[in-house]
Amino acid sequence: MTFVSSRRLDVIVPPLSGESPASVTVRGLPVHGTLRVGAAVATGLHQVDSPVVDDEGSLYVTYSGTRGQQVPVSIFRIRPNGTRETFSASIANPTSMALDPEGRLFVSSRFEGAVYRVTPDGQAERFAGDLGTACGLAFAPDGTLFVGDRSGTVFAVDRQGRARTLATLPSSVAAFHLALRGEALFVTAPTLSTSDPVFRVSLDGRVDVVSRGFGRPQGLAVGPDGVLYVVDALAGASGLYAVTDGAPPRLVLAASGLIGVTFDRSGRQFVCTADTVFRLPAA
Repeated sequence: MTFVSSRRLDVIVPPLSGESPASVTVRGLPVHGTLRVGAAVATGLHQVDSPVVDDEGSLYVTYSGTRGQQVPVSIFRIRPNGTRETFSASIANPTSMALDPEGRLFVSSRFEGAVYRVTPDGQAERFAGDLGTACGLAFAPDGTLFVGDRSGTVFAVDRQGRARTLATLPSSVAAFHLALRGEALFVTAPTLSTSDPVFRVSLDGRVDVVSRGFGRPQGLAVGPDGVLYVVDALAGASGLYAVTDGAPPRLVLAASGLIGVTFDRSGRQFVCTADTVFRLPAA
């Protein structure tokens, strides 16, 4: 044990085998609940948004680099058996990733203000440009791509790559992060404030606030239960939160340095820091 208070218990966890939740005891007495310990599946990265998982269970992660930096490998693919592969090296500052309804990978470049479609062999084809500081991506079932420009615009891009402004939001110091659920697009746009909202944008461009009080909200994803999960990176409140309408955000994973979150088709959860992606056991 390294720290204890009336609301918090910090312990050093030894290496665990398997992915089953571990039971916790303190001086022989069981603690209510279980401890979920993530397994590192990729390290040595530079993530600035959430990873993505395709229908075959392969995980895509980035090495984004500093602005304008040309890196040897910009996107890696982690196979379900843990094999790490070089996937693409042709996108400058890969920022956010999303899969379209056909399962094709799209990647934004904040340096070029563009979105690329990546072929199965890792070749990048420019899909849309003139998108400001292009960050967060999310697809609608009809193939419309939503792109978050951190300078304050959310674009809707049709299948031909033609962009129009969907909504305008306050600008961000880091990135726009996007997730779609039904007819609602959720957006986080962290600022220098210690209290930032999570926005909801309807598909006709109306903007409202779904939750307030996050310190530095970043990656977000809709879980298999339909709940919106949001990463908060502010020191002292950092972790993963579940957000439901009309209720305060509920902490589901306390962790420092988190940036992104995603789920695979089986509902397994992945979270990432800037340099590591962890796979969590089922709750």
